[in-house]
Amino acid sequence: MAENKPQNNLIVIGSGPGGYVAALEAAKAGFSVTVVESASLGGVCLNWGCIPTKALLKSVQVMGHGREGAAYGFSAENVAPDVERIFTRSREVAANMSKDIDFLFNKAGVQLVAGSGRILPDKRVEVTAADGSVSVLQAEHIIVATGARPTSLPFAPVDGEKIWCSRQALMPPFIPKSMAVIGSGAVGTEFAYFYRCLGVEVTLIEFMDRVLPLEDDDVCAQVGRSLRKMGVKVMTSSAVQSVEKGDSCVLTVKTKKGEERIEAEVVLSAVGVVPNTEFLGLEQLGVEMNRSKIVVDSSYRTNVEGIYAIGDVISTPALAHVASAEAVACVEGIAGHEHKPVNYDTIPACTYISPEVASAGLREREAVARGIEYRVGKCQFAANGKAVAAGEKDGFVKVICDADSGKLLGVHLVGANVSEMIGGLVLALDSGVTADTLSHTVFPHPTMSEAICDACKQLMAK
Repeated sequence: MAENKPQNNLIVIGSGPGGYVAALEAAKAGFSVTVVESASLGGVCLNWGCIPTKALLKSVQVMGHGREGAAYGFSAENVAPDVERIFTRSREVAANMSKDIDFLFNKAGVQLVAGSGRILPDKRVEVTAADGSVSVLQAEHIIVATGARPTSLPFAPVDGEKIWCSRQALMPPFIPKSMAVIGSGAVGTEFAYFYRCLGVEVTLIEFMDRVLPLEDDDVCAQVGRSLRKMGVKVMTSSAVQSVEKGDSCVLTVKTKKGEERIEAEVVLSAVGVVPNTEFLGLEQLGVEMNRSKIVVDSSYRTNVEGIYAIGDVISTPALAHVASAEAVACVEGIAGHEHKPVNYDTIPACTYISPEVASAGLREREAVARGIEYRVGKCQFAANGKAVAAGEKDGFVKVICDADSGKLLGVHLVGANVSEMIGGLVLALDSGVTADTLSHTVFPHPTMSEAICDACKQLMAK
């Protein structure tokens, strides 16, 4: 066993959007930084999540526009998917992004050690390489950023053949004729949309009474209509009881009307993720845990001095941009710099189907539950000139504000490219901007962003 001395100032375990951002921020702050990573740089986000899925979705959206050519004044015949090329392009995009991180590490002087990390007493990290060799690093500060992995239902474990998780959906062994998707969060909904665009018969099964159940009720209803319109069978208030595997899969589903049996060639399990915390040696060190999550304070410090945690391993929203924001705040705290804490009340969330979904802040049901007096303004994209000209009339902008002060409380968008509009609204939420201010803001014309102004005007007119 080799032991590296003297100590590195800071070690990051994991190189996803939390880990690689923490490493680069620490290097910028003057730390000597080592990153321990057992797989490809970029973690799940760049390799098996955010980036490759968006590449897949872009492919089918472009294909859809080609098929709709007549509506735009041109003819496009025999528009059909080149499935192999679609998936190859997605992997190329992911590989290029991973290489970019390697370039940034080299430029910043961040050292990469390939292998699985395990934290030992006295701020040491044992790294086991793929060939079984072991080395030991030491640092003043250790940041755990190991992310999470897909989980599955106990009666339907992922086998990679009949029951898939997101990894098989990203690189499928074959294109099935039919698919049952369990779970209608962002992952399940995006894959349901993608595979339906490829012509697969898709059934989307959700335990809650709405798809995308974390979104505002109006958003959920719009998405449900859009999915059904494209031919997805949407089952809400439905619980999968069992999955029988044979030549195909037979799912027993409990619904409000009784038990129903659904047959599908494959099942995609999209029921959530589990943190990668079990092999890090945390329990032996006495690091406080809440089930499988690491407990941290507002500066991302654990109860063990010198050990920090960010991203999907702690009890905050499991989103890439959250992990990156936590990385910056964590490193700034370690460096002794003043920093603005992450505002978890205004974290944006996006789902990249067509039409897209983007939201931040309070949902109406949350305002009701908290007893907050509020007002709502809404503008349909069917009334927006740019949306009509682009043939993107589905969806709306909805704003929620405090009834007395007019302060913006929540924003909920469904429509083409609304994920590109949400950033400015997050700034408005963070800054305490009022609906009146937004209603007097001059938006460029013609743009779909004008619907933000119009929704606020509609609210102020009440």
